[in-house]
Amino acid sequence: MHPDTAAPDLSTGTTEALLPMTDVTSAPALNIVLLGPPAAGKGTQARRLVEDWGMVQLSTGDMLRAARSSGTEVGRRVAEVMDRGHLVTDGIVIDLIRERLGQGGARGGFIFDGFPRTLAQADALEEALREMGMRLDAAVEFRVDDEALVERISGRVTCAACGEVYHDRTRPIPADGRCVRCGGTEFTRRADDNAESLRTRLFAYYKQTAPLIGYYHCKGILRPVDGMGGVEDVARAVAATLRLPAAAGA
Repeated sequence: MHPDTAAPDLSTGTTEALLPMTDVTSAPALNIVLLGPPAAGKGTQARRLVEDWGMVQLSTGDMLRAARSSGTEVGRRVAEVMDRGHLVTDGIVIDLIRERLGQGGARGGFIFDGFPRTLAQADALEEALREMGMRLDAAVEFRVDDEALVERISGRVTCAACGEVYHDRTRPIPADGRCVRCGGTEFTRRADDNAESLRTRLFAYYKQTAPLIGYYHCKGILRPVDGMGGVEDVARAVAATLRLPAAAGA
């Protein structure tokens, strides 16, 4: 959040202080992290926040790919590391984040996607934001049932063009075979979208990333959301916990 923008009070989980229905320009600028296990719906809800509230999604994967061909100093460092087949360090990722934050252009704030994953990364992100006169306003935790996730992920299909997510049972591909978001006609299934792979990924999440829930709880910015509802229900819950204005037609 920019230092001259007043921060909304997110000290409680109630929705009594929700702003009245209005347009996106009245929404407060928020910097948030999305937490939750694989297939919890983080990507889907991040896209909704981008589309509905003008937020900018900072995906570490996307930033690394863009930086590699950017020609900037940080980009050259990224290319050198990746060309050697090594993992990019936390320090380089933080430098990329600083570079993007410095460009501005996020009227609704920033969504941190895929970072932080560890407590050390969370500390580094907090320090980077502080140095830029910004802060993290909320960490939205999508609470889900592991076994329900297995069912959810086993039928997941993604638009190859824009990443819109469908499901064989709960949200099938439209009858005309076109993505409702971009009109694309090619759809893919991830090779690891199966029960065995998901349980392996869940174990890694609970071991490495779940400690962030306690970390952000202690800082008073954890915002739990029931992630087991439909896309629209979860989107409304996210907007409510962030005190965003009611979306038109909601």
